[in-house]
Amino acid sequence: MKNNFKNLQAASRAHSFPTLKERLDWLSTLKKLILENEDSIVEAINEDYSGRANFETKIAEIYPSIKAINYTKKHLSKWMRPQKRSTSIWFQPATSKIVYQPLGVIGVITPWNYPLTLSIGPLVNALAAGNRVFLKMSEFSPVFGKLFEKLISKYFSDEVISVVNGGVEAGIEFSNLPFDHLLFTGSSQIGKKVMAAASKNLTPVTLELGGKSPVIVDEQFSIKTAAERVMFGKLLNSGQTCLAPDYVFVPESKLENFIDACKEVATKLYPNWSCEDFTSINSEKQFIRKKAMLQDAIDKGAEIVYLNNESLDKTDGRKMAPAIIKQTSTDMMFRQEEIFGPFLPVVTYKNINETIEYVNENPRPLAIYLFSHNSKVIESILANTNSGGVTINDVVLHISQESLPFGGVGNSGMGNYHGYEGFLTFSHARSVFHQSRFALTKMMYPPYSKLAHLVYKLMRGR
Repeated sequence: MKNNFKNLQAASRAHSFPTLKERLDWLSTLKKLILENEDSIVEAINEDYSGRANFETKIAEIYPSIKAINYTKKHLSKWMRPQKRSTSIWFQPATSKIVYQPLGVIGVITPWNYPLTLSIGPLVNALAAGNRVFLKMSEFSPVFGKLFEKLISKYFSDEVISVVNGGVEAGIEFSNLPFDHLLFTGSSQIGKKVMAAASKNLTPVTLELGGKSPVIVDEQFSIKTAAERVMFGKLLNSGQTCLAPDYVFVPESKLENFIDACKEVATKLYPNWSCEDFTSINSEKQFIRKKAMLQDAIDKGAEIVYLNNESLDKTDGRKMAPAIIKQTSTDMMFRQEEIFGPFLPVVTYKNINETIEYVNENPRPLAIYLFSHNSKVIESILANTNSGGVTINDVVLHISQESLPFGGVGNSGMGNYHGYEGFLTFSHARSVFHQSRFALTKMMYPPYSKLAHLVYKLMRGR
């Protein structure tokens, strides 16, 4: 692993500022890799999941990856241009500008839930910024990880991109490498360890950690529409999405209406939840964890409402029947931990200010989803809460806008990427001051004259 890193580092130092053409060629090659191997990628991810809906892989992995590449190629020339900055009148006719310089070698630790998307996204931004990239794939997506390692070595020189697979020990060794920037996507618990390891080398980090993203349904909003949009976002990838709705606030009087609407939508989307369109839980470890969360809720008095009248004991492989969780309490695992599965706790409120108080009393979420047409309610939620991002009147979709940065805040992450902000994350904004041939600053040199004191008073002002 150290040799891979040293190889990338040497290439970066030998050619530290790749041209626009070189970067565009890298991005075009990355796009070619995906399109020429789409079927193999879909098959590999399906095998890792033991049942990943093929179309979900296409719309949630292939499409976003291609979209990110196309958007970046379109705008990269503009992003790379030096930015003129103002120069103080006392230093003119000198000039100032910002030059965006590649950092060097970027490390990326990829999770298992969207192994292509969450590899390609950082790759696109890092390559666009002119860096070399080293990726560590998840041990819970071994088939895709091996395929991706093979494809990268086929399409790219090992002086541009390198991929490594492995378990916990490999992850520890990877985190301890002296990267110029390290991006980690995964749990808060592991994120802390990655950050601690990176700190030994003073490596800056971007952490994408997920969290419990709430849905708030306003009193006047259509329950049917809210249920439809929440269910699609929640059941996509069987809830194994960092941005999946984690729990829902609904008006007390609308609880049963919302549950009935969710049942109707879920049955329509997945008439038989064991069908190939409904994705399996990724691993046995995750499957056992979700069963434990469900049992914990039952033991503490929750009511489980299965959305298509099939219960957990009718599991097919690692597929789990989607359910609404009623009568939850804050001591339940469902209310304390990120669920990452097809279960949705529903919490009632009487006044929408209660939802704001609850959100603010807990760690800041990766996203907030507000369903409302009331401008005052929208303004209140935006002004009085904090989250990585917000989607209004839908869920998840803010991540699909390449013009918007993606990232968490507080417990849900640190830093962001995607689009222009991703280019900035993996660039060094280098300040350049260009002194004029006829600089006037020498009048301030010692020995300090009366003129120098006069100029100082003018500079200082009142």
